[in-house]
Amino acid sequence: MRVEEDGEVTIGVTSVLPAIAGKLTLARLKAVGMDIQRGQSLGTLESQSFVGPIPSPVSGTLVKTNGLVVDKPRIINDAPYEEGWIARLRPSQVKLERILLSKSGESKIPLRQKIAEFHVRCFKAFPDHEMSEIGTECSAVLIRLNELVATMSVGEVVHLVSDDPTAYVEMVVWSERMNQSLVDWRKEGNLFHFIVRKVS
Repeated sequence: MRVEEDGEVTIGVTSVLPAIAGKLTLARLKAVGMDIQRGQSLGTLESQSFVGPIPSPVSGTLVKTNGLVVDKPRIINDAPYEEGWIARLRPSQVKLERILLSKSGESKIPLRQKIAEFHVRCFKAFPDHEMSEIGTECSAVLIRLNELVATMSVGEVVHLVSDDPTAYVEMVVWSERMNQSLVDWRKEGNLFHFIVRKVS
């Protein structure tokens, strides 16, 4: 929840929920003008493995919903804190209910527990495709990556995992040569994780 300058609140979900749920495929939101009580659902989110409500952290009148998440639910996966917001409410008792909300410091431990429990990895873009290439030379991996990218639509994202020690250099060169976007990367132990978005 974010309190805006005009006193209204913008409500969304943390990046942990879409990381656990997988690629979101459907968002149903309540009608503007409804009075919502704290804990009552603002709508529902669905993926292939998840269906769940979006509970409101405060009571108030629903003044706006984000049509973008209805038209393209995946935006919640890609940008939950920006374009992927859910709704705006005019709060009715935010001063009283604010006391009941978790502070960011209090949320760290439960969030870390959920992240560990569900093996959550939050990248800068949510993958449509997964490639795990352990024990394979990077040159062979890039051939398979080229084959996959050729079948993908522009804008789709692949998460590639490799244990080749030259993977980072190879991926940077591949990205520049193939004119594809290397959105994110990290090394965890001896594994490299790459997020690639098809741009052309």
